Amino acid sequence: MTDAYPPPPPGTQPVSPDPTPAEDGPRGRLLAVRREVAKAVVGQDSAVSGLLVALLCEGHVLMEGVPGTAKTLLVRSLAASLSVDTRRVQFTPDLMPGDITGSLVIDSQRGGELTFREGPVFTNLLLADEINRTPPKTQSALLEAMEEGQVSADGATRPLPRPFLVAATQNPVEHEGTYPLPEAQLDRFLLKLELPVPPRQDEVTILTRHADGFDPRDIAAAGVTPVAGADDIAAGQRAVREVQVSAEVAAYIVDVARATRESPSLSFGVSPRGATALLRAARAWAWLSGRDFVTPDDVKALARATLAHRLGLRPEAELEGVDAAQVLESALGSVPVPR
Repeated sequence: MTDAYPPPPPGTQPVSPDPTPAEDGPRGRLLAVRREVAKAVVGQDSAVSGLLVALLCEGHVLMEGVPGTAKTLLVRSLAASLSVDTRRVQFTPDLMPGDITGSLVIDSQRGGELTFREGPVFTNLLLADEINRTPPKTQSALLEAMEEGQVSADGATRPLPRPFLVAATQNPVEHEGTYPLPEAQLDRFLLKLELPVPPRQDEVTILTRHADGFDPRDIAAAGVTPVAGADDIAAGQRAVREVQVSAEVAAYIVDVARATRESPSLSFGVSPRGATALLRAARAWAWLSGRDFVTPDDVKALARATLAHRLGLRPEAELEGVDAAQVLESALGSVPVPR
């Protein structure tokens, strides 16, 4: 293990960031991102690790939490700790697809010629704030960008910058005026991270910081500085692709996916694409933990964040109070762990 501790699994009890990076190089600099984000955000270390996993897998993240759990501040702090471009889109009912991807406009400086004006999706880190407040037509505008890393408009295909990460947020408790994300859209998110209300001591720390003058609108004043850049992310992505996965671990992932499909509580379980997503996430987790091979524990650590949002509950199961996480835990428990 090259870091003082492995990154905390998304959805589990977070741990405090190491005050100093334990190694140099891309991994050390990316691990140092957690220390920088912690200067502005308290108690969401596991979500930071999830965002790093998504960056290394070239995936995307859906963050869910009640208002006031620092979802937006977390993404802004992540962007401040990385030397990458970032944009924010506030999703509203009247937002149009062209407001995200870009559109043709009349360029008066070119004699009225039609030119393509790039939308906010042409960035490295896109914060899609309250993504479930815009209609499905506009939500779907992100599908091609998230899956293919490009935008097609006016008969031309335009590649997006690299790296490219969509970090979307949604509020789970307020449903009036919202449009639930369809399964096809949910499946484009590598991870779904739940941001809980912090424990008491973390909440005391938050209030103490505010009492001492912390301004969440001024992240720079909190001392958050860039410690990694696009080159580090690209190097990490290449290294993650070299992480070894044994036949036994690959079979374990497949068996977990198949176990969800056999659950009587689900109308549909994890697809082969979901199993592939878990493999990618586990590889990134292993690399961040300082290993060049994946273990079953890596699979377990990322299973909930990677798979739970890909499960379809039957209506009768929902009425009985069953949730996707419980079904997934049952499936994990039913599959023998390779040794």
